[in-house]
Amino acid sequence: MNIQINTTYKLYLFKLPALAVATLLLLVLFSTNVAAQDKTITLDEAIKLGLENSKVLKLSQSKIDQAVSEYNQAKDRALPTGSVSLTYDRAEIPANKLNFGSSTIYLPTGANAYLGIASLNETIFGGHKLKYAQESTNLLTQISRLDIVKDKDQITYDIINAYYNLYKVLQSIKVVQQNLTTIDEQIHQSQRFFEQGIVTKNDVLRFQLQRSNVELSGIDLESNRKIINYNLDILLGLPEATQLSINQINPANPAIAPLNNYIDTAMSYRQELAQLDLRNRIAETNIKDIQANTKPNLSASASGYYVDVSGNPLPKSGNFITPLTVGLTASWNFGALWTNKNKIAEARIQKDQVAINKGITIDNVKNEINQNYQNYLTALNKIKLLQTSIEQASENNNILASKYKSNIASATDRADAETLLYQAQINLELAKADAGLAYYTLLKSTGKLNK
Repeated sequence: MNIQINTTYKLYLFKLPALAVATLLLLVLFSTNVAAQDKTITLDEAIKLGLENSKVLKLSQSKIDQAVSEYNQAKDRALPTGSVSLTYDRAEIPANKLNFGSSTIYLPTGANAYLGIASLNETIFGGHKLKYAQESTNLLTQISRLDIVKDKDQITYDIINAYYNLYKVLQSIKVVQQNLTTIDEQIHQSQRFFEQGIVTKNDVLRFQLQRSNVELSGIDLESNRKIINYNLDILLGLPEATQLSINQINPANPAIAPLNNYIDTAMSYRQELAQLDLRNRIAETNIKDIQANTKPNLSASASGYYVDVSGNPLPKSGNFITPLTVGLTASWNFGALWTNKNKIAEARIQKDQVAINKGITIDNVKNEINQNYQNYLTALNKIKLLQTSIEQASENNNILASKYKSNIASATDRADAETLLYQAQINLELAKADAGLAYYTLLKSTGKLNK
């Protein structure tokens, strides 16, 4: 509700006390804020909003960034290493005389020395260990990217689940309100019949009791609505006081393919299976990396030295030398030929475990898809059955309404017919929502919820 102030009111506004003006302005702001807190949202809007504001996805993205950083670090380890240093030494020589028979050598009482070193080292061949390290970190990065896809699917499903639960509650509340209106009409009619002596007071009380029971259902539903609405606000990143409403939901997809089609799709799209394939490649790379321990290494180095024995750090002709060295180093830890065997055996066991784990995961995926597939079929069958039951309950209700007006049927029969129709209406709305949610659950189990 928005409060508008017309021109006439504006003229008198300045004549009001300051407190009254402040109060009026607060009322205007409050009413505007309340209006802003009501939001009708579609399922696509809810998913988009939830994914944009998801803290879980932001955390997953940071893990990807970390994995990319580790991959870049592995690439950096293949680059040459270099260092430079400058050292100053001051030596004091209190005992500076050396006797060699008839000869005596006198050393200076003190000496200065500057030593500068610049070196560059490059591994020419290291058994491909740097290459295998890069492959492993690259594969781990791909696993992290699949993690964010999996998290995105789970968040999307959580939003859909909460959305449909809110829809179910809102539809149930709507049915309750419709039935309360109908029961009020019946109470009014029974009271007239009672005044005319057509029915007893007990008949009136039965309708009133029926109304009380429906009101109790409404209280429970409203409590559930508030809980689901609050949770969905948090999930979507909306202000916690936002009251969400849903006009309608897309009907469940009636076309359903054979079970094997969904299983085949899951084998291609489930992130868990793709991750296990990557982990199998990591295990293979780990075996190669361990085997590389038995291979020789070859590295090259280049170094330059600056040696100055003067006290002045600035170079002066005749006071310093600059040796330059270039070298190749070949090394082989041949002890790894017999100490590496058990490490390789362990790495192969780990690879076998990945393969076994994939088989277990495939079985679990098949069971999950079959269960979701059967649940969806059941939900569709319930809708067909409930549509028939509503037609029957409506016809039964109309017949008993006519009989009650003609004083042929009792108030008990009339109230029971109303209750059956009311329950059938609620059950149909819940079944439609359950079917929609069951379809999305089946879609999620194939790995194609966001595709």
